Amino acid sequence: MLLTVKNTIRAALKHAPGLASKLREFECNRRYRPLAPELASEVISRLSGSWADDGIPAQQREIVDRALADYRSGNPNPAFDALVEILLHNVPDLGAKTLLEIGCASGYYSEVLRLRNVAASYRGCDFSPALVGLARQTYPSLPFDVEDATRLSYADDSYDIVVSGGCILHIPEYERAIAEAARVAREFVVFHSTPVVHLTGPWYYTKKAYGVEMVEIHFNEQKLLRAFVRHGLHSHDINTYLLVEKKPGANLSYTRRICVTRQRERFKLRNRLCFCCGKKMTVAMIFVIVYRLP
Repeated sequence: MLLTVKNTIRAALKHAPGLASKLREFECNRRYRPLAPELASEVISRLSGSWADDGIPAQQREIVDRALADYRSGNPNPAFDALVEILLHNVPDLGAKTLLEIGCASGYYSEVLRLRNVAASYRGCDFSPALVGLARQTYPSLPFDVEDATRLSYADDSYDIVVSGGCILHIPEYERAIAEAARVAREFVVFHSTPVVHLTGPWYYTKKAYGVEMVEIHFNEQKLLRAFVRHGLHSHDINTYLLVEKKPGANLSYTRRICVTRQRERFKLRNRLCFCCGKKMTVAMIFVIVYRLP
């Protein structure tokens, strides 16, 4: 009964984007709590292993299964479609590529890619042994590893495409994770669902996800881009697929985008799309693809 009610509400919200935006705004206010600078070090240390909680996989998979069922029936999913379409648009000959997803959770993006006929050879890894166990159980024909994104065991240039699956926002040593993703990638890197703020930040928040308290970093976009530059990466292509704005004094607003980046020995940043909406503060959830020339 409860599931039927939820599905009815979701269907109604598709026809009321203004109301859906307000509900997302309310949810952001409710979930995210700013972390005081003087407490940041202690809290980050205490919550560093939150994603390895054994209670997360089943709860997350329940939500994922609903999204996948909807996707299989032919309904669009902005997050799924954004990743697939940016790969199709920017990566030639995907069927001949190898792809590593860092932070793969239960491996559901392997199914998303298959549903959209992206035939890259897939491998997943995650920090959580419980999530990796569920991935192996759900997709037994695919390889999954327990890995630390800041200390990957893979050799240099091991994979044509590396997808960092929404994990650097939970990693205090995120520059090491960026460096590792770039190290093991031969051609492309995708930083998936990374929150950025414009003209401010970075900010640290605590939030409850699947009943578990964890830290989330919202990066200053310019500083994040400079971190990419330090590892030979720069932005090349952006695809925005969801925007929720908030007014001054409120907590957050969200944009999801995809960014494609290219590595060169010498380059300059160009064609940047930046949000600065009057007095409004904007937070962006971004995807970033990094292209590394051979």
